[in-house]
Amino acid sequence: MTKYLIATNNPGKVKEFARILSPLGIEAVTAKEAGVSLDDVEETGETFAENAYIKARAAFERTGLPSIADDSGLSVDALNGEPGVYSARYAGQGADDAKRIEKLLHNLEGVEKDKRTAHFTCSICCVVDNDTVITAEGKCYGVIAEKPMGDGGFGYDPVFLTEDGRTFGQLSAEEKDKVSHRGKALREFSGKMS
Repeated sequence: MTKYLIATNNPGKVKEFARILSPLGIEAVTAKEAGVSLDDVEETGETFAENAYIKARAAFERTGLPSIADDSGLSVDALNGEPGVYSARYAGQGADDAKRIEKLLHNLEGVEKDKRTAHFTCSICCVVDNDTVITAEGKCYGVIAEKPMGDGGFGYDPVFLTEDGRTFGQLSAEEKDKVSHRGKALREFSGKMS
């Protein structure tokens, strides 16, 4: 197994990366396991792709390990694409998933179901070495539910309704991987790795 640093402090993302990368012979290592901190890396990009690159480059420079980062988030059409690249900071610094969902649902009060369309985007960047950067992107389209359903996943998963009428929070990990933005991006990424 080749070690790749996963440049995130989000345990949900680490699990998804590890689960999807393991069959490729890649062992997912966290920054903590590599003995570094990435807490000071600021996501100053204006796109998901720019932020993924910033994080992957910083992790590679600090560890020398091939480093994978993703930046992902939810874009809601009725909110002009919000929260977008600010998905993790939508309800303010230090807010948890429940607070972000609460703010999102509050901002969508009174919006009819057919106008609650949204999509998740996941941009992945892997800095393999000084000369090799691999990128991939995946999107998943759905609708924002009126209340959270299911206790699986993380982030906005309990309010993101998929085509089959269930939220990401109601899907098993395997079901989510098949349809999610991150699953799609990682499959594109793994195709570029082989």
